[in-house]
Amino acid sequence: MLFERPCAIVDLETTGGHISRDRVTEVGVILIDGERVERFDMLVNPGQPIPPFIEQITGISDAMVADAPPFADIAAQLLDKLRGRLLIAHNVRFDYGFLKNEFKRLNLPFRSEVLCTVKLSRLLYPQHFKHSLDSIIARHGIVQTERHRALADADALYQFLQQAIAEHGQQQVEAQAALLMAEPAAPPGIDSEVVEQLPDVPGVYSFYGDDGQALYVGRSDNLRRRVLAHFGAEPRPHKDVRIGQPIKRIEWQETVGDFGAQLQELQLIRALQPLHNLRGRLSQELCSLQLTPLDSGFLTPRIVLASEVDFSRLDTLYGLFRSQKEAKKALADLCAGNGLCQTCLALEKRGARKGACSAFALGRCKGACIGREDADSHNQRLQQALSRLKLQSWPYPGAVAVRETDPVSGQWQEHLFERWCYLGSRSEEGAVPQGAPTFDADTYKLLAAFLRKPLPDAELRVL
Repeated sequence: MLFERPCAIVDLETTGGHISRDRVTEVGVILIDGERVERFDMLVNPGQPIPPFIEQITGISDAMVADAPPFADIAAQLLDKLRGRLLIAHNVRFDYGFLKNEFKRLNLPFRSEVLCTVKLSRLLYPQHFKHSLDSIIARHGIVQTERHRALADADALYQFLQQAIAEHGQQQVEAQAALLMAEPAAPPGIDSEVVEQLPDVPGVYSFYGDDGQALYVGRSDNLRRRVLAHFGAEPRPHKDVRIGQPIKRIEWQETVGDFGAQLQELQLIRALQPLHNLRGRLSQELCSLQLTPLDSGFLTPRIVLASEVDFSRLDTLYGLFRSQKEAKKALADLCAGNGLCQTCLALEKRGARKGACSAFALGRCKGACIGREDADSHNQRLQQALSRLKLQSWPYPGAVAVRETDPVSGQWQEHLFERWCYLGSRSEEGAVPQGAPTFDADTYKLLAAFLRKPLPDAELRVL
């Protein structure tokens, strides 16, 4: 006997790892009722090409599934076998998510209690670092006829569970399983079905309060894990945002990759103005520093506002600040840290007697204010101090696209930019419209960081 209740150990082979875009190619199920064990295995025609990468791993080719039934033809039979059982799988969110989506496309409701053998292995064998199926097979000496075939992998899990019960006892294994099967701590007022539907894919999520007001917008490479972390169902990230108001609605948007998630997060924050987001809000006083020559030959930084000049077309700007106050503070820090003259930098008005600035008396100015340092020397030190703040010039003749591609399914999405301004996105499903292009600090920083260090599965295309 494995557990006191009817169980189904399930393994699926698929065209890829995205539960919305990809499809099932093989189903392997072991049904356990006390001492009675039934095995069920079937190839499935996914209705889309199997990527070469997946074929290499599983050995399942387009030719093998060409005459196999589509999921719709086996759905009723499979649903009848799974209904009312504890569903067990390795990384169960993957298999359960795929099954739910496949049934949902056919308007067949499916819900089951689930048990993840990855997490169960971590609880039962904490002394081991790795808990992948390959690691478990090697560690427990499990005999397997084929790897990465549905029924063979399900049988490996069956052998693992039998060995775990033999080593730890039925009561201990069931007690640990019960801990893992506890319902996620979704907030009051949120339908548990919403929690069930959260996908394990990259994307952006938003929380809403009683009156429909957006409370918070976030992003993650795993939406389900990140959203549940807010409610204590998963480990809470360090310095996570704490939301005091009741959350009444959760929405999310899937993306192909992390760059798109970061970009969409910025767009949503600006559109929704959520109460608990500070980063990403458009600044009404976005400004920078621009060097201006004085009649005396000295260069002085002046504050220029993005509302007055087009930052996307200037190549002589230093720093991005959300207010003039922030810009003045940065300039004062720059002055103090580099021995620059406060009078020459217009941080201090020159008195009628044209004496030394206050920094000179403290030994923090080399005397440009009283003629002890010439303009060329002071200008050179000023430009050197500002160099680390210089905004990067647009390095392309026109627009570019950051193209993200799912390495398995081949699905792609492109995000278009010109002179640091976001123009919109497009994918196989169509284009995402964007309003009039405007320069903003967060989009500039996101794209500039990508140009310095591109993300995996993303490339830059010059249009």
